Amino acid sequence: MTQPLALADPARVIAIARSWLGTPYHDLASLRCVGCDCLGLARGIWREVVGPEPFPIPPYSRDWGEIGPREVLAEGARTMMIEVSPAEAGCGALVLFRMKPRAIAKHVGILTAPDSFLHAYERLGVIEEPLTKAWRRRIAFAFLFPQR
Repeated sequence: MTQPLALADPARVIAIARSWLGTPYHDLASLRCVGCDCLGLARGIWREVVGPEPFPIPPYSRDWGEIGPREVLAEGARTMMIEVSPAEAGCGALVLFRMKPRAIAKHVGILTAPDSFLHAYERLGVIEEPLTKAWRRRIAFAFLFPQR
């Protein structure tokens, strides 16, 4: 029987996430102050909160309307994080957004407060913004970071 994972401190996750604010947007990148996309932001936070990435990330498209039979991003997160229902996701949770109906979840953010989140957005870079109803209804999956 495997031991349940301990949770990372949400305040630490948020502080690390906020240290990425202002990082320019760059596809497939994951370097604070240099460039990242939304997954690269999550990868960078993972490295600081948990440690080295457990596997290399294969190339991926940035098409938010991509459809397919598998939720690849959610499946990957499920192998190394603690899944919670989106309704239970609190501060410090990683959330996956489904940007179009019937599309797979392809956008990633970090909840920073009950009404705000942080993410990397094309042309804007890493920003923190309100978690509006429009954003909230797009949350398809939520995960908690494990403790190092």
